[in-house]
Amino acid sequence: MEHPQQIAERVRAIAAPIVWALGLELVEVASSGQGARTLVRVFIDKPGGIGLNDCEQVHLSLGTALDVEDPIPHTYTLEVSSPGLDRPFKRREDYRRSVGKQVCVKLRQPHEGQWRVVGRLVEVEEPGVMLAVTQSRQDQTVRLDWGAIAEARLEVEFGAGHATNVRSR
Repeated sequence: MEHPQQIAERVRAIAAPIVWALGLELVEVASSGQGARTLVRVFIDKPGGIGLNDCEQVHLSLGTALDVEDPIPHTYTLEVSSPGLDRPFKRREDYRRSVGKQVCVKLRQPHEGQWRVVGRLVEVEEPGVMLAVTQSRQDQTVRLDWGAIAEARLEVEFGAGHATNVRSR
């Protein structure tokens, strides 16, 4: 029986050049289930976000390539979609794409007594990230090393500069 991770890696190898050729970014390939219940999810993105047309193009092109290459020896379901606004960042490119936006960073160790830091992502550097944080009505810059970050994701903002504290888990 094939492990879902092996299927995801094979699909990623086929999907990467197709997605790139369409001017999009391959964010992640995930596989779950077994046998005919296998679900392969391909997440794509581009600056400004993706639309239904982008998903349809990738689904059609990738579906055809998967039929030819046949990396999955049984029936499966293929889904192509946006990674979603509230997904955790997986790569440094996710951070770079979010410079200027409000983010929530969950920490491995507390920073000034806080396990989470919410602020505007100012810079992504080799040692870590810099956030502009407002605490007690004072603006300050917080530098977080990569090793201190357990998870980070966008804070969904409504209106001009108003952040919410609502997050899905």
